This record gives sequence, structure tokens and C-alpha cells, in this order.
Amino acid sequence: MPQPTLLTGRVLRTLGSPFDLPPEEALRIEDGWGVMLEGGRIADIGPAEVLRQNWPQVTEIAYGKDLICPGFVDAHVHYPQTAIIASWGKRLIDWLNTYTFPEEMRFADPGYAAKIAARYLDLTAAHGTTTVCSFCTIHPASVDALMAEAQARGQRIVAGKTCMDRNAPEGLQDTAQSAYDDSKALLEKWHGVDRLSYAITPRFSPTSTPDQMAAMGALWAEHPDCLMQTHLSEQTDEIEWVKSLYPTARDYLDTYEAHGLLGANGLYGHAIHLEDRERDRLREVGAGLVHCPTSNTFIGSGLFDMAGLTGAGVRVGLATDTGGGSSFSMLRTMASAYEIGQLRGTPLHAAQLIWLATAGSAHALGMGDRIGALTKGAEADLAVLNLSSTPAIAQRAERAEDSWEELFATIMMGDDRAVRATWISGKVNA
Repeated sequence: MPQPTLLTGRVLRTLGSPFDLPPEEALRIEDGWGVMLEGGRIADIGPAEVLRQNWPQVTEIAYGKDLICPGFVDAHVHYPQTAIIASWGKRLIDWLNTYTFPEEMRFADPGYAAKIAARYLDLTAAHGTTTVCSFCTIHPASVDALMAEAQARGQRIVAGKTCMDRNAPEGLQDTAQSAYDDSKALLEKWHGVDRLSYAITPRFSPTSTPDQMAAMGALWAEHPDCLMQTHLSEQTDEIEWVKSLYPTARDYLDTYEAHGLLGANGLYGHAIHLEDRERDRLREVGAGLVHCPTSNTFIGSGLFDMAGLTGAGVRVGLATDTGGGSSFSMLRTMASAYEIGQLRGTPLHAAQLIWLATAGSAHALGMGDRIGALTKGAEADLAVLNLSSTPAIAQRAERAEDSWEELFATIMMGDDRAVRATWISGKVNA
């Protein structure tokens, strides 16, 4: 067995939610601490001197003043949109028709899917991201490509075949039956293998008929331990479209609820323009919402109510939403979440921002016992941040009164240059 590895530096400890406790009590930045890695897991955490005494035969990697934190967890992405990220000038429906659907057609080619899967996981690892929850395309090969690439890297991932049987190009439509059959086969092939999990994935109500929604609900009922991911109330014109397609539904959420697609293992991306009943039902069932701030501003969707939803006890994660989102970086995503909070009059503390990108997203995925925090027994996924990675950040860090001010400067101005190292399953990403 490989010798244990000790990482030393400043260590981010997660003691609770900074939305329930004062932020600097929920998370602490400890100087001169360390994290012990062994067999792909965190074997111990504590003051570096104590760890050295308790583990005399180790390989130590000293990161000095760098911050050792949990690897970032990106809770809502579309890896097939990697190549079209930052495309100009469209709102949601036009974005899909102009950019997304033509690109997703290319994933019928397994070779192209494999190339983009590898590219995407390279890009996200370079930004400190160690877990993603991704929509694929309607093509089973798109799921196989991402799962196989993540498996080869020992990476934790959630992914699913996107299901659509209307309001999409003919080459991107399946049927209610084929969506069920393909999804079931992929689920049985990948779910629970190594660090891989399957998510049942109807894209959203406008691109699925009631029959397909019911088929996905039936599959979820058969496999309730799986996640189910979709989109909810992203833009006002989208909501009006949903009302026209489902005239008897009480609201957008009801289009899912009526077909068995509302539950504690449900992940609902965006959720910006919620009605009171929708908020109440999401809280009652314990569903997870995913805030996608760079996407929401880039395609003009609106301002997510972080304070109101977390204050009501709703689980919330954070996501880049590649490629409607304009960055692969969870640091940039945290910065955008801060800016949206400011526009709503509820600015977020640095501890709240990094919690959303780590433990918050992990809990939204139902994986908070495995990833998202540096705790003994957790999976060894970590990001090491240089809090003086550029001259502009370094000069601000010199003026910081505490570590939180230092971290905030990196959140607001950092990019992949701030990521000193990314560790996935106890191995440093080359």
C-alpha cells in the first residue's frame, strides 16, 4: 500500500452551515494544520505537529500559506456545451436552438463525446473542481464517455442521459419508451460503480411530453436512491411556455410533481422565479436547488433568492452551469453569487461562498457524508489555493486583516492560477 501523504498549510475546517451559524464559527481557517491522506480517503486532520508525531512514516507536502480546502463540487453542468461556452447574445430558448442543440447533435459520435469528456474534466480539475453533476445528451454514448473518463481518473461524478421527446430537433428527440429503456440500461451499467452515480435526467418540462415525464417518474420510483435532475423556473418567458404546454398544472413545479418527479433526491437548477406554493413544496420534500449565478446573468434570467431560500431551510448548492454559465471556475461562480447577493441587498460572507461551492453542493447532491468537507473518513478530494496568485491579488492580500479577507480577494479576482493543486481520490492531478 502506498505510504500515507501529509498535506500541510492553512486548512479550511467545516463545522456547520454558515447560513445557520455565524459564518466564522461554521467554518474556520486553521494555520499550521495538516490533512493526512491514505487509501483515497482523509485519514486524519489536525495541527501539523500532532499529525507528524502520530504518523511518523509519511510523505509530507508543505503548502506553506496556501489554503487546503475541500475540492469544489459543481452541482449542475452540461459537459456537452464545453465547446460553445461564452457564445454571444441569446436568451434561454434562442440559446438552445442556436448553440446548444446543434452542438449536442455531434455527440452521436462516440469519439467526439470522448474527446469533449476528457477536455471538460481536464478544464474543471485545473480550476479545483473534483465532483460534477452533469446533463449529457440524448445519446447513450455521451453518458458512457463521461462515466468512463471519470472512472479512469478515480473521480466522483453524477451524470445522466438527457431525455427530450418534443420541442427539439428531430435528431435530438427520443420517445417516452426509449428514454426509459436507455436510462434504465445506463443506470444499471454505471450507478454505484466505483465513484459513479446516475441521475435520471428529463431536460425540462417543455422538451418532455407528459408521457415521457411519467416514464421518468416511474423509473425514479423504481430506483429512488438515484438523483433526478432537471430545470425549474429559469426565465419568465419559459414559465409562460410551460403554462401553455401544461394548462392544468398549478405552477411549473406541478408539472414535475404530477408525474412523480418531485422528491428529496430531486435537483432543480435555477429556481429563480418561484411561487409561494413551489417554495413550500420544495422545502417540505427536502429537494435540492442549484444556484447558477454566471448563467443567470449571462443569459439574463434573473436574481436567485439565496437569503430567502436558505432562510426557509431549503438545501442549496452552487454551479457553473457550463456552458450557459460563462466560466468553468467555481471561484468565478462564487464571485458572481456574491454580486447577485449584493443586487438583492443580501451580500454573502466568504465563508458562505466557499461553503456553497463545497459542503453546500455536496449536501444538495445528498453526498455530504462523503465529499465537500475535510473530515476524517471522507473521500480525499481537495483543492489547494494560492491566496496571492497574481500581483493584483497579492497586493490586496497584504492589506487583509484576517484570512477571510485574503480568501475573499481570491474569490473575487481568482482563476485557475489560484489553484496550486487539485487532489482527486488522494492523488494529485497532473
